[in-house]
Amino acid sequence: MAVANECDRQAQKLALIEALNEHRVNTLSELRRIERIFATLGSSDLTQPMTSAWMYYVNSNSLLAEIRSLTRHYPFSSECLDEAKRRVHQDPASNRSWNYCWLVLAKVHTDRMIPTYARAQASQPEMWGGRQPQPAQVDQLAAAFVKEWNSALAQLLRYWETPPTTRSHA
Repeated sequence: MAVANECDRQAQKLALIEALNEHRVNTLSELRRIERIFATLGSSDLTQPMTSAWMYYVNSNSLLAEIRSLTRHYPFSSECLDEAKRRVHQDPASNRSWNYCWLVLAKVHTDRMIPTYARAQASQPEMWGGRQPQPAQVDQLAAAFVKEWNSALAQLLRYWETPPTTRSHA
């Protein structure tokens, strides 16, 4: 019976690795589900496929699409995510996690990037039908962006009960 269980676990592991390598998993909730399974398996050969899957998820704009699905009234700034990615790459502490998605989201949070990008977006004449908005209008729109974007960011960060750092494994 133990041999059959081990064969099932090995087949499951290989199927999940294949799904990750072929980029068939493209939502944060599914990637987290697989990450939790891998944590229970505790095999070092799972780190690279999981790391690659997180990189693909962020760089293929799946993260942007997912966060924008949570910010329908005020679409999240792609520039904000791009800047967070740039900051992660420049941060020597970014090697503390294999999870690029978490690093990017955490960077948006810890560097308090949302207010800056919300103000920049709210200030654009395109947001105002091509005209230059009044400062009070920019303040009001920026506040709406900040509220919705912070809510979406918090919702995504809740997928991790504990930060996925080199000290934790789920």
